[in-house]
Amino acid sequence: MNVQELVINDSEQVSLEDIVLEEAGRAQLVQLIKEHRFIEALTGYGLPVNNKVLLAGSSGCGKTMTAKAVAKTLGKKILILNLSNVVCARIGETSQNMKAVVEKAGREKAVLFLDEFDQLGKSRDTDDKDVGEMRRVVNTLIQLIDYYPPNALLLCATNYPSMIDTALLRRFQLRIHFEMPSPERLNAYYDRLLSCFPVALQHIERIYEISYAEAKDHVFTHIKAAVIRELEEAQKQ
Repeated sequence: MNVQELVINDSEQVSLEDIVLEEAGRAQLVQLIKEHRFIEALTGYGLPVNNKVLLAGSSGCGKTMTAKAVAKTLGKKILILNLSNVVCARIGETSQNMKAVVEKAGREKAVLFLDEFDQLGKSRDTDDKDVGEMRRVVNTLIQLIDYYPPNALLLCATNYPSMIDTALLRRFQLRIHFEMPSPERLNAYYDRLLSCFPVALQHIERIYEISYAEAKDHVFTHIKAAVIRELEEAQKQ
C-alpha cells in the first residue's frame, strides 16, 4: 500500500490559544514546544529532548487539537495515522504499514499523531484471539519508538491508557492528561465560542457534564438554527 494512503491529510489550523487544558497539562505542553525550539542548544549540552508524548483522557477534550496546535506552533508538518488503512488482516502487513508511516515522519521531521493508540499498542497479556499478530505489532512499535529521531515528534492519543502494553507506556517521556471540563471551564469555553457572534445570537441554553467537542457542537447547532430562522423571516418580508 502507498504510504500516502496510510496518513490522513488534514489542513485544519489550530493554535495553542484554541487548546483548553489544566494548568499542569498546559505547562507540560509549553515546555515540550520550547525544548523543540531550542533543540540544537539542548542537544549541544547532551540534554535529551522529549519527543514521545502520550495524550490520555476523555474523548472530545482536545487531544487531536493539541497535536495540530503543536505542529502549527513549531512549523512542522503533521501526519495523522489512518488507522483503518494501517490495520490489515494479512499477517505482518500492519507492522509493515506502521514502519512506513514512522519512517516517513522521521524523514520529514514531522509531528506524527497516532490516535486510538490502544488499538495498536494493546497489552500483550490480553486474551485476544489474534495475540500472535498483536505481539508482532507491539514489538514493531517498541523498536520504531526506540529509534524515533529526536527532531521529529510522536504524539499518541488514547481514551484507555490501561489497555496499552506496559513496555510501550514506558517509552513515553511525557504524559499529558485530558479531563472532562468542570462547569467553570465550560462556561469560559462557551464565552469564548459565543464571543465570535453578534450579541443577538449569543443567548443559548448552556449544558454541562459534556466534553469541549460536544459543547462546540451544541453552540454551533444553535447558532446555525438562529441564523437560518433570521434568513427565513427576512425572505417572508
